[in-house]
Amino acid sequence: MRFLLLLLPFTCCFCQHDSEPLIEPTPPVDTPLYISYLALGDSYTIGQSVPADERFPAQLIDSLLPHQIMGSARVIAKTGWTTAELDAAIAAAQPPVGNSYDIVTLLIGVNNQYRGYPLDQYETQFADLLEQAVIYAGSRPERVFVLSIPDYAYTPFGQNFNPTRISQEIDEFNAANKAIALARGVHYIDITPISREGLQDPALVASDQLHPSGKMYARWVSLLKHSVIEELR
Repeated sequence: MRFLLLLLPFTCCFCQHDSEPLIEPTPPVDTPLYISYLALGDSYTIGQSVPADERFPAQLIDSLLPHQIMGSARVIAKTGWTTAELDAAIAAAQPPVGNSYDIVTLLIGVNNQYRGYPLDQYETQFADLLEQAVIYAGSRPERVFVLSIPDYAYTPFGQNFNPTRISQEIDEFNAANKAIALARGVHYIDITPISREGLQDPALVASDQLHPSGKMYARWVSLLKHSVIEELR
């Protein structure tokens, strides 16, 4: 009996400890990542003929929000710019372009083709712009994203010229910028096939019958955002 009485306090103590409610740990709260974005280009980047919030740089930033990534875009682009004009605009930009952007996109060349400028000139100037883009991204080539040149032959405007020749020359310019981009180790996003759906789906073309609509820009962003998210994580 004495032995049983000695065990009793220990048994009760064990039961009391086991019945204490468990405290669940508080799940960690995701902290948003704030990024800076530099978009370099021409009418396809500035978003000719679409509202500001439908331009692809704006849509790209919006597409990152569900992934707890927030940011703002600085756009250096203008309708009609060639590689040389973009380079001059960057040099004259105020405030000056720094070298601390988290991501940089580059889309340029359609006006070189449209004006009949030589391909070898484009190659030289594009390579120089790409080197600058890498520097702007903090010398991180993996943070630079080159977009291929859209094919405006597949728009009502382009149909007024020589669509076959336009497409052939766009392919030549894109072969050049792709080779340069891949050799430099940056991302290359081929959005040209999407642009070639412009005649079968008129909603992909803006009201000016030449430039992409917000719907087409959304298609570009659907390709671009996955690579951007992967690099930012």
